[in-house]
Amino acid sequence: MRRPVPPRPDPGDDPAYAGLKARIIARTGHHYYIDKDELLIERLRRRFRANAVADCAAYTALLADRSKGEAEWANLEAEITVGETFFFRYAEQFQALRETILPALIAARSLDRTLRIWSAGCSTGAEPYSLAILVREALGDALPDWRIVILGTDISVEALATARAAEYGRWALRTMPPEERLRYFTRLPPAPGIRREGGYALRPEFRALVRFERGNLLSLVEPKSPLEPKRPPGEGFDLILCRNVLIYFEAETVAAVVRGLGRRLRPEGWMLLGHAEPNPNFSGFLDPVSLPGTVAYRRLGDVTPPVPRPVSPAVVPVPPRVRPVEEPCAALETVVATLAQPRPPAADALPPAEAVPVDAPDGDLAQIRALADSGETGAAWRVLRGALARDPTDPALRFYEGLLAHTLGRDAEAERALRAALYLDRGFVMAHYHLGLLLIGLDRPDEAARALDNAIALSQALGPNTLLLEGDGAAAGEIAAGAAAARAGLGPHRGADTGSP
Repeated sequence: MRRPVPPRPDPGDDPAYAGLKARIIARTGHHYYIDKDELLIERLRRRFRANAVADCAAYTALLADRSKGEAEWANLEAEITVGETFFFRYAEQFQALRETILPALIAARSLDRTLRIWSAGCSTGAEPYSLAILVREALGDALPDWRIVILGTDISVEALATARAAEYGRWALRTMPPEERLRYFTRLPPAPGIRREGGYALRPEFRALVRFERGNLLSLVEPKSPLEPKRPPGEGFDLILCRNVLIYFEAETVAAVVRGLGRRLRPEGWMLLGHAEPNPNFSGFLDPVSLPGTVAYRRLGDVTPPVPRPVSPAVVPVPPRVRPVEEPCAALETVVATLAQPRPPAADALPPAEAVPVDAPDGDLAQIRALADSGETGAAWRVLRGALARDPTDPALRFYEGLLAHTLGRDAEAERALRAALYLDRGFVMAHYHLGLLLIGLDRPDEAARALDNAIALSQALGPNTLLLEGDGAAAGEIAAGAAAARAGLGPHRGADTGSP
């Protein structure tokens, strides 16, 4: 039986909420929250607790305080921004960087041997560091002859501090094969007193290519802002990435920001946006370029043959209806009971449970996310098992069971858990998507194709800008594109039930 869910706070109960919300949106540009009061109030209350303030009026006064206000604005901006990221996120875009964009830039800059790259909205640094890895490998022995500038900017002071430390948990490296982890990172041992069961430090040769600054993308709309990225006079960037940031802004602001980014591109430069963020209106000031699995942008007039120039990226045809997953041939109660049974410890059994202090919002899922995001997979697993014992029919808990089991190398458990999540919620897009990726790794292309087809169909039905349940801030459009790219790599496979509707 599900536990009763306490009622969410009603923003209308606090007369100062509307004014505070308007001030937040005006300052940050996060128009995303204009119709998401419950989500905003939930995040505000975390800051209320942290500052021991009682209501919106008291918190508004704190933000206006001359001595404390700016520091609290920084904390609030970090709180209301989805900061989850990981290395080489959206493999199809990094494939385009590796195979097309970086080789083209290296050829174009072969005389001055300078590359300037901007990761706008870099969060905790995984994106600019991923770019540093690609650039170093692309240039190889020629690297010392080049001047490389990779700039990461973000509005969150907390995220930038994490980025500069360049230490990550396994969760941030979850798509990276073990041999690549060893090539790019050094292993960190568990540290007493730190909520981390070991982690990974990026090697110095990659860290040295990246620098970080605090920046607000709204400075592109208001160029006199002190948070506009610093650049030498007359210089622009050869490559700009601004992914999964524009979802927060209203359409007019998005167009102004992208136009501002385009003005900062050097001749023959390139720009990549998030999968859900391209807009046909951008073609008025940028040239879209179709690449396998994604679309890039260049300055008007920079696109020359043989690079194709379609109006929009190709869409992979998908079935209009969701095909059934292999559902367990038993009653739901039997399935859940089987999944909840204790299993004998594996050879790599986790250490005994310890008391782990967690500065996370209330609730099992929030605690699991916080632990997993900080690299404490074992602690997250222990919290998850306790949560499942109390609520075994929660599809989100089953979903995280699948992700964590996969991270721990327990792929059979991961598959069972993801299928259970889909049995409980057939429309769970992220469960279809991750099941497809897992089955690709298990070399079962027919089943993988079916799961990815379902992820594509469900995502496209929701609309491209719809944020997905347990999607780490990803919108339906980008997941549809990512699933389509993975699906295309499977070739003609159609799944085991090709005769079914």
